[in-house]
Amino acid sequence: MFSKDQSAQLKQSFWTTFGQYIAPHQSAEGMRINWVNYKTGIKYLNFKMHVDKKSAYIAIEMSHPDPGMQELIFEEFAAFKNMLHTSLEEEWDWELHTTDENYKTVSRIVKTLSDVSIFKESDWPQLISFLKPRLIALDEFWCDAKDGFDTFK
Repeated sequence: MFSKDQSAQLKQSFWTTFGQYIAPHQSAEGMRINWVNYKTGIKYLNFKMHVDKKSAYIAIEMSHPDPGMQELIFEEFAAFKNMLHTSLEEEWDWELHTTDENYKTVSRIVKTLSDVSIFKESDWPQLISFLKPRLIALDEFWCDAKDGFDTFK
């Protein structure tokens, strides 16, 4: 068991390490990018990475406070589903109106990796290998698809 400070330090160390591994990669548009805090340019639409003591996930998260708006954005992603899954080279799970870790209603398109822990440094290579290519693929998808979401800006 880790103290609160140790836990925070390990989490910070993981995200710093992840940032160092992904920093050399430019965005699909050839620009430098803050990968760990990826900006889609649309309020309430985020590419979210989460790692805890049991699992990790990467997601396209729609967190608009109006569930109807979440559903509209979700439906727009459904129109791009083939392009998204081609970019990702895998199928992800589609979750309309689920609850996040803060008990807020969100909608997600998500891929999960189970049985890993941010608190086990021996799991970090597996976590980085899981997150990095998927985030790069999301960026490539977003570069091609973002104009289709302009109505949500």
